[in-house]
Amino acid sequence: MPKKLGKYFIAIVPPEPVKEKITEIKAQVKAEFGVKYALRSPPHITLKMPFVFPEKKEANLEKKLGSFFSQETPFSLSLSGIGKFGERVIYLRVRYPPDLLLMQQRLVRFGKRNLGQKIELSDLNYTPHLTLAFKDIRKPDFVPLMNFLKSRVSRYDLEVTQVSLLKKTNSIWGLQNNFNLLK
Repeated sequence: MPKKLGKYFIAIVPPEPVKEKITEIKAQVKAEFGVKYALRSPPHITLKMPFVFPEKKEANLEKKLGSFFSQETPFSLSLSGIGKFGERVIYLRVRYPPDLLLMQQRLVRFGKRNLGQKIELSDLNYTPHLTLAFKDIRKPDFVPLMNFLKSRVSRYDLEVTQVSLLKKTNSIWGLQNNFNLLK
């Protein structure tokens, strides 16, 4: 019987009410511009891009991640301003302390050593951001969509005390588990 592989990623998911406010903005983007792909996952700041892992070892993955994150220290960050990657991605900028980059680098090394993950180019060129729209933005809508988002987002300050493992099920990314930063 072939191994069943699940698809996962690791991210910071903002706590309520920030999570709800950003989800509302993404829903407005869908209503106004028909751009919906960003609604397939909760608002998040990716720490480790999607990877595959044997589902039968999922409990072991969660145990190892829980152990890793229990050695990490909570920190603060802010979300403010709109940015873009070309004309394919519009995101909320992340204003972050060095703690975020250092944790992401430790996580990448941990994944290679303890989970058998490859280090990807995206792991090395890490740019923290929170995606608001991507993939299905029509070229003529790009500038109006940027302006629409600039008029709707404000500044959000977060205390990062946990990190989440997300799993893809039927094209939707859902929260699989949360890991507290305890150090």
